[in-house]
Amino acid sequence: MSALRSALRELPDPVFADLLESDSEYLLVLDLPGVTADSVEAAVERGRLLLEARREKDAPPEFRYVREDRSLFLDVDIPLPPDATGAGAEGAVHRGVLELHLPKREAAPERTIPIESA
Repeated sequence: MSALRSALRELPDPVFADLLESDSEYLLVLDLPGVTADSVEAAVERGRLLLEARREKDAPPEFRYVREDRSLFLDVDIPLPPDATGAGAEGAVHRGVLELHLPKREAAPERTIPIESA
C-alpha cells in the first residue's frame, strides 16, 4: 500500500485525501470543492484508480481574476493496493467531498493440492 500512500502525497496541493481501511474495503475520501456528481468520473483499471474531476467556478461579471490558483480540472492516476478491486465499488459526492468505497478481493481459501504420479 506504500505506492498508494506515496501517490496521495503527490496529489496537487489543493487536493486533500484520507485513506481508511476496514476488513472488507478501502475508503478514499477526497476534498474537491466545486465538484459535483455530474462533473467527476472514476474508474479502476489494471490496479489503478483513474479520476477526472471538473470544478465549477463562476465569477460575477463585474469582477476579473487577479490571481487564479484553484484549478478547474483534476486528472490523476493512483495505484491501488493489490487487494483492492473495482468490482462493486461505489462513490458519492456531498458538498465537494468525494467518497470512494473500494472493496477488497476475498483471499483464496487454503486447500490441499493433490499430487499424482506421472
